[in-house]
Amino acid sequence: MDGAVPMGAGGAYCVAAGQSAVDDLRHAAQGAAAVIAVGTCAAFGGVPYAAPNPTGAVPVSEVIRDRPIINVSGCPPIPEVMTGVVVYYLSFGMPTLDRQGRPLTFYGNTIHDRCYRRPFYDEGRFAHTFDDEGARNGWCLYELGCKGPVTYNACATLKWNQGTSFPIQSGHGCLGCSEPDFWDKGGFYRPLPAATGHWPRGEVLGGAALGGAVVGVGAAALARSRQHAVAKSAKEASSPPPREDSHEH
Repeated sequence: MDGAVPMGAGGAYCVAAGQSAVDDLRHAAQGAAAVIAVGTCAAFGGVPYAAPNPTGAVPVSEVIRDRPIINVSGCPPIPEVMTGVVVYYLSFGMPTLDRQGRPLTFYGNTIHDRCYRRPFYDEGRFAHTFDDEGARNGWCLYELGCKGPVTYNACATLKWNQGTSFPIQSGHGCLGCSEPDFWDKGGFYRPLPAATGHWPRGEVLGGAALGGAVVGVGAAALARSRQHAVAKSAKEASSPPPREDSHEH
């Protein structure tokens, strides 16, 4: 199943050949062993579910409650993830899912955990604008609003277009599109206040993500302190010794 399900106006917002999307979904699910919700819209409601949600859109799980559901989130999902989930199910049955109903194989780590820019985060090296020295040097995009620390997906490892790249590698922070309610969780360019472990609107991070974020912030602060200490030492070393006043005896 792809897409959120419009429930408003009796399902009239999405109708094909006289059948509403919600009726089609219920009919298709009757004989299903499991339902795969493909994309964040199907898995969590996505953009149609965002406030003010004029069509009354809901995720598949709010319509189908008597069948196992595998959420393959992402806006859009990674093609290899979609294929991998289908092949795994046909070969071995239900995969192990996380608390959001996603296969742990592909959603077991945050993008931040696997990001090639993570060492810059740990060193406290951040881009502050999209055209400053940090951005040109490929430094961490955390302070430009990257949601990688709280987003679970395989973007940093599988990448896109047959492993060519992913948004962070292309110079833009993660939007968190594979997470529930990502569209309503504050500005895309507002940094996560990781020290408090909350999204801008107050949603609590997962324990693992919070722990990693707090450790990273601590490491970044320590790195900045070291940088200042090194700079101070270098300045002192390059400065001439203080002049002693001469006294005639």
